[in-house]
Amino acid sequence: MIKIHTSDRYNITGIRSLLTNVASLTAGVLVISMIFLAAGVNPVFAIKEIFMGSFGSAYGFKETITKAIPLILIGTGLTLAFRAKFWNIGAEGQLLAGAMLSTWTGLTFGEALPSYAIIPLMFAAGFVGGALWGIIPAFLKIRYAINEVISTLMLNYICAEIMTMLIVGPWKGKTRFGFPGTDNLPDSAILGVIPGSRIHYATLALAILSALVLWVLIYKTRFGYEARVVGENPDAGKYAGINFMKTSLILMAVSGGLAGFAGTGEVAGIHQYLGHPASVSSGYGFTAIIVAWLAKLNPLYAIGSGIFFAGILVGGDAIQISLGLPAATVEIVNGIILFFLIMGEYFLNNKISIRFSKN
Repeated sequence: MIKIHTSDRYNITGIRSLLTNVASLTAGVLVISMIFLAAGVNPVFAIKEIFMGSFGSAYGFKETITKAIPLILIGTGLTLAFRAKFWNIGAEGQLLAGAMLSTWTGLTFGEALPSYAIIPLMFAAGFVGGALWGIIPAFLKIRYAINEVISTLMLNYICAEIMTMLIVGPWKGKTRFGFPGTDNLPDSAILGVIPGSRIHYATLALAILSALVLWVLIYKTRFGYEARVVGENPDAGKYAGINFMKTSLILMAVSGGLAGFAGTGEVAGIHQYLGHPASVSSGYGFTAIIVAWLAKLNPLYAIGSGIFFAGILVGGDAIQISLGLPAATVEIVNGIILFFLIMGEYFLNNKISIRFSKN
């Protein structure tokens, strides 16, 4: 009889972790290549087109940075939640919640306030919106033991439907000519961009600053230590006097709030009005899950990881045009990479041994 035995690995070095990531990505690329071959596409040419479309031109690179902004913000927040073993799959809804509250703030107070007042107010509103939407599943888990994967995932759809109801109902703009969406934000509530691009520099600076602050929070503060302990061993954390409810609510408020920042940036920096949920977010909340895993749950690494996956998003648009591949191709690529990253993480932390027994 064959028995498979699993045991924990200890003393995992940085080199081993890096090599595991490289091996996971390589395996993922090989599988993606097989899919391209099955579709009758040269995989080398397709992968080259993806990265040339995103990093091979000034326009492509600027679009990559534009799409990297929400990925860095959300991915950074997810590194905190995932380190505490709180599986936040609801960043998409938290982004939309932040977008709604910041849009309301801009439309309500934008005409009366100058840019230097309304812009920070909108970002604050976006953070509050995302944070409140993130606290809900944390409370449900702590109070009623409801699985956070289910609650955060379902809250994505609830938030999207609330947003749709608003833009076709009470928030529908008179200037939309019958189409769903709010009126445009006033000029004072629109974010400035780098000339010749769509890069809203205020949100880009906020994303980088958030990664730095969260790195300090996780590795240099007592709260970061408590979050890690709660994730690794909740019982030990309670024995050590760590307030499980307080820690969980704070980390989900921060994680959701950063997604809310991303929602503010998309509305005030890109669209300049609140439209359909699918147009406000191109699945950033889900893609950022992969960003966090590739970053090894390190907020600083999430900057590079966010740019990498933004490149895949932009390059995916390019191969739709040049190779005629469907839009779902990018989602397949992202899903395969996530699968191999998670599998690599499992083998990094667990040792598998096969034993043979006569019985």
